[in-house]
Amino acid sequence: MASFSLAKELKEWAVSIAVAVVLALLIRQFIVELYVVDGPSMRPTLHNADRLVVNKFLYRFRAPQHGDIIVFKFPGDQRRDFIKRVIGVPGDTVEIHDGKVFVNGNQLTEPYILEKTRGSFPLSTVPDKTVFVLGDNRNNSEDSRFRDVGFVPFDLIKGKAMVVFWPLSDMKTLP
Repeated sequence: MASFSLAKELKEWAVSIAVAVVLALLIRQFIVELYVVDGPSMRPTLHNADRLVVNKFLYRFRAPQHGDIIVFKFPGDQRRDFIKRVIGVPGDTVEIHDGKVFVNGNQLTEPYILEKTRGSFPLSTVPDKTVFVLGDNRNNSEDSRFRDVGFVPFDLIKGKAMVVFWPLSDMKTLP
């Protein structure tokens, strides 16, 4: 009789573990995923090795918006993920000159950057179903200014970075 109840107990544990694994996989696939920042391109907002919660569900209901920090598949090698800030959305005009970024003819106020943006980007219109992205560390960022990134198609966007949860000293929500 004792072996029967042990078998029943083991079966209940196995079912519980299987359900937990399936739920975790579904949550990771469709709702949220954890990412580690690799590199300095988003400093000072994000630092190398910061751990983030990325909302993969949000963009099923709305398009990316100005200022969103997004994780996307690098267009030049879709096995790699990049993280950048959305500067332009479909229909916007974007231009960079004299160290300043202009969207729809208006200079952006960017308290999250530490130095003027070097280089230039010609006046361009963001195509439908794409975004124009820049790293916060403009002078050390491979972003939409570069041909191998360019305008990022919506279908390469994995989600919106929502929370820095590690290290604990840097824990914060993101815009």
